[in-house]
Amino acid sequence: MSLFVAFQRNDVRLSLRANLAARCAVGLARLLARRPPERIRAVLERLRRGVRPAGHEEAKDAYDAVLAVSLRCAGPEACLQRSLAVVLLCRLRGHWATWCVGVPKRPPFAGHAWVEAEGRLVEEGVGYDYFSRLFSVG
Repeated sequence: MSLFVAFQRNDVRLSLRANLAARCAVGLARLLARRPPERIRAVLERLRRGVRPAGHEEAKDAYDAVLAVSLRCAGPEACLQRSLAVVLLCRLRGHWATWCVGVPKRPPFAGHAWVEAEGRLVEEGVGYDYFSRLFSVG
C-alpha cells in the first residue's frame, strides 16, 4: 500500500506460546489482506466485539511480536498485512487496537494502513496529524 518507513526486524524474544500466537496472527492477516476492503472491515467489526480497548504499550508489544516473527511484515510495503496482524494478535490477547486506513495529508498520496491505541499511532514514526483517516475499526 505505501512506502513510508523501511522497518527493521527487532530482537524481541518470544515464548513458544507467544511466537505461535504471533505466527497465527500473521498468517490470518495475510489471508485477510487478500480480501476486498469492505470484507476486511466486516470481519474486523465482528472480531472487535466484546473486548476491551488496547493500551498503547499492549499494541506496541503486539507490533513488536509481529515484526519478530515475520520478515514480510517488517518490509516497507507491508502496512496492510502488518496492521492486520497487529490487531488480530491484540484480539488473541483479549484486547483491541484501532485499525485505520487512510492517506497522508502531504505527498506522496498513497494508501496506508496503521494501528492506533489510546489515541496514538503505534510505531509509525510520524505525528498523529500526518494521516487523513478514511475509515477505522475500533
